[in-house]
Amino acid sequence: MGKTISEKILSNKSGTDAKAGQIVLAKIDRAMSHDGNRPIPLDIWKDLGGKKIFDPKNYILIIDHSAPSPVESISNVHKKMRQYAKQLNLKLFDVGEGVCHQIMVEKGLALPGELIIGSDSHTCTYGALNLFATGMGSTDIAMAIAEGKQWFRVPETIRIILNGELPKGVFSKDLILYLVGKLGADGANYMALEFSGEGLKSIDMEERFTITNMAVEMGAKVGIMEPDEIMIKWVKERTKKIFELIYPDPDAKYLETVIVDLSKLSPYISSPHQVENALPIEEVLGTHIDQGFIGSCTNGRLADLRIAAKILSENNVYPNFRLIIIPASKEILLNAEKEGLIKTFLNAGALISVPGCGPCAGNHMGIPADGERVISTSNRNFKGRMGNRNAEVFLASPATVAATAIKGKITDPREFLKD
Repeated sequence: MGKTISEKILSNKSGTDAKAGQIVLAKIDRAMSHDGNRPIPLDIWKDLGGKKIFDPKNYILIIDHSAPSPVESISNVHKKMRQYAKQLNLKLFDVGEGVCHQIMVEKGLALPGELIIGSDSHTCTYGALNLFATGMGSTDIAMAIAEGKQWFRVPETIRIILNGELPKGVFSKDLILYLVGKLGADGANYMALEFSGEGLKSIDMEERFTITNMAVEMGAKVGIMEPDEIMIKWVKERTKKIFELIYPDPDAKYLETVIVDLSKLSPYISSPHQVENALPIEEVLGTHIDQGFIGSCTNGRLADLRIAAKILSENNVYPNFRLIIIPASKEILLNAEKEGLIKTFLNAGALISVPGCGPCAGNHMGIPADGERVISTSNRNFKGRMGNRNAEVFLASPATVAATAIKGKITDPREFLKD
């Protein structure tokens, strides 16, 4: 019997004939943790008698969840991370460098065929680069950075075949919201979602990261894409390292196969308070919204900012509506400024902030008031996700958020993308 991509990677990293359902001890290529963890993995590592890190150059620290720090307690966490980085010779990306998942992929720190763990559930984002990446808790990260290994149960795989092309005004965020609604929040618990099909050729790398980022919203352990020329070109532009492409075998065993005709999709909205509450936009058109957010590890990339700027270029933000736009990294911010996107946003009445997670986790920025509604490009809309349990969060594509910002109510972006 052939193997899926996940089975092949875990076989390679464990030195065993890994098959779905088995438990293997596998070597990790890289680990990442950020300032949102309590306690941070290095504190646990130290308490357990940690003497050395398995590979200092491959344990990455990133300050992004509350950056710049809003309170003393978080400032102390940041200080501690900087001290650890200096003492242990670790790579640290400090305040303003960007969101951890964007930094990992754009800096060439996630490569095809690798096994990467991170202390954040959306570490699965990197799977768009044909690798096995998953989130773990601080204790698991602590043990892994001490030993360079971690236990994994080899996941069963759901194959998702994408056919056709997305229509104008419909984006990968709409696709993944549709899939979450179709499979449900627990429809892929501890499974791998393996994406393939001719439809991938019409989706660029920036859009692909949005898809794998939200695999965990279906309970998936990982989201992984088959490699193609688009992906290979993207990786080679960011690293000179040799990497291995992993393809599934023709006779690989899948738990289920889901076929999606991209051409039949429309803009989707996820309504409060569950991501799986995904609906075609027609069902919520006209809903009053108070604040919009374009950013996060899901949709803060340059392609996202470009489409938002296109919609806002000849329009202004609705009176008393707050539109917060945060590029996912410094590199994206610089490119957006170079292309004139930042000027477009400011002229339209939007607010720009430091690259990082921003309002997504609700720690320190853009927290809505009681009874307010937010439309966000982030990945979760659980009650209290953006800092206030008495507010409501809708999820949508950057295009839908930009269109909504103009009218102050949920608006179909195709209205502004007719040309």
